[in-house]
This record gives sequence, structure tokens and C-alpha cells, in this order.
Amino acid sequence: MDVHHITGEGVREARPDEIPALLAAGEGVVWVDVPHWDAHAAAAVTDVLGLHPLAIHDFEVRNRLPKVHAYPDALLLVLHAPERGKAGHVHHVELDRVVGPGYLLTVHGPVNPAVAEGVALRDTQEVLERIRAGRLRPRTAFDISHAIVSALTRRMEAFVEELTADVWELERRVTEGAYDDPERFLDEMFRTRHGLLAVRTIAAQTAEIYRRVASIPRAVPDESRHLVLDLIDQFERIVGLAGEERDYLQGVIEFYRARTETKMTIAAERLAVIAVVTLPITALASVLGMNLIVNQHTTGAALAVALVVMVAMSGCLLWWARRQGWW
Repeated sequence: MDVHHITGEGVREARPDEIPALLAAGEGVVWVDVPHWDAHAAAAVTDVLGLHPLAIHDFEVRNRLPKVHAYPDALLLVLHAPERGKAGHVHHVELDRVVGPGYLLTVHGPVNPAVAEGVALRDTQEVLERIRAGRLRPRTAFDISHAIVSALTRRMEAFVEELTADVWELERRVTEGAYDDPERFLDEMFRTRHGLLAVRTIAAQTAEIYRRVASIPRAVPDESRHLVLDLIDQFERIVGLAGEERDYLQGVIEFYRARTETKMTIAAERLAVIAVVTLPITALASVLGMNLIVNQHTTGAALAVALVVMVAMSGCLLWWARRQGWW
């Protein structure tokens, strides 16, 4: 667990046992960052920050949906960030926050073991580095929270851009007529679409959470309300980008499937023509075979007539199929 005391002079690293005194002094913002919630972290901050039992429960378990709880003097927010996994899977990396008067508590996870270590900490570490370098000078806990979520949205934009590069490559292969492995190719397209759908869903759900935050008068100070509205706009932009790219990919998928199905339909029509042409020949040969191939020798005249009739029937059927536009 890391404790950062942020004032106008910069950032000072503090010990967990200093949290009560720092909060009592009321100077700057106390940022408590918990990489992994455990009994030690719970003992250090639960009573000091007056955390609600439901908030503690949310820290301990994986939350499948983002959420917001407004308490008398604090705001609990549970958000997710997308992380690309194997075989097209999209991990939901959880970040829990409690924004209170003069303090910010960030809790990471729980995280799927398949997610690389450090992924969950990227956004908070980026903001901390900006504060240390003097590029960000937060005055309130909402300023830090806004910076963290803005870093998250930038990562979501990068996620969408990475998937867009895959969409462009798939579109190129479709327009060039790639048919080397249709099953695998279609699987790649659906996995990419799944990634776009996942990031769009995460962004849309998070935007709804912040709309709820904006509608609670006591949840956000007036001087920080514009930050909440800015986050709503950022997530709506992600929703629009991912949604439009998903629709574009869906058009590519439909184009590919339509062309594949058209080829299959044409092949089926040609097979049907072959079947129609050969069916009467087979029937005639069967009938004649019962009457001609019973002698000790071949009846030349009868065989010639039968062959002429077969050719004539095939020619007539081919002409008729041509008139029907079958081939």
C-alpha cells in the first residue's frame, strides 16, 4: 500500500500510520493506492476513512459491472478498463475508487491471473509520474480521479485504434479475395468484432455511471462538476468510435459472407445443371440396357440410335438451361 501526500509543493511519500494526522491537518490531498486489497490494507484504512461495509465487500470481490455508491461524505466508483487477451478474449481490469473530502483511495483488482502484472497499475502510475514531474497540479481528490480516468480513456482509445488496424487488414484481405482458409478468416473477423463490442460496452456502461454521478447533487462539489461532464463526453466518444468501427467491420463480414455464399450458390446451380442433363441419359441407358445388353453381340444400329437420342436430349436440356439463365 502506497500513501502519497500531494500539496502545492509536490508529492511526499508517507506511511500508512500518518494518514489520520494528514487528514486532520487538512492540507493537500492524501492519495492511498492499494495494489492488492488484503487484511493489512483493510486494517490500515477502513476505520481511518470510515469505509462502508459494502465498499469493503466491493474491494474484495470482482465486480462484473461498473457501479457508483454515494455515501454522506464520500463517493465509491467501480470502473473497468479493457485489456486484450489470448484468442480474442478481452479482460475487464477493475479499478475501485473512493473519493472523499481531502483524500482519494484507489484499489486495483481483483484481476484475472492471465493479465500481466502491472497492467492494473498503469493509469495510476502515469498520473503519479505527471504529478511528480509538475505537469499536473491537482487541488482536490476529484482532480486526481479525473486524471486517472482520463488516462484510462486514452488507453481505451489506443485499444480501439489497435483493433481498427486489424479491421483495415481484414478489409484489405477481403477486397483482394482471400479464400485460403475461410473458417479461420471468418473467426478472425468475429474475434475483432468481439473486441470492439467489448470496449464499446465498457465505455457505454461507464458513461451511464458518470451520468448518475452528475445527477447526485451532493456527490460532486460544484467546482468539480465540470470534470464529471468531461468524463461523460470522453466515454461517449469511445462509444461512438468503437460503435462505428464495429459497424464498418460488420459490413466487411457481410461482404465476405455474401461473396462466399454467392460462390457456393453458383456451384450448386452448376451441379444442378449437370444432374438435370445426365438424369434422362441415365434413365434411357437403364431402359435400353435391359433390352439391348441381353444378346450375345452388340446391336450396332440400336446402339447408335440410343447414343444419338442421348446426345439430342442432353443438347436440348443444355439449351433449355441456358434459356433459363442457369449457366
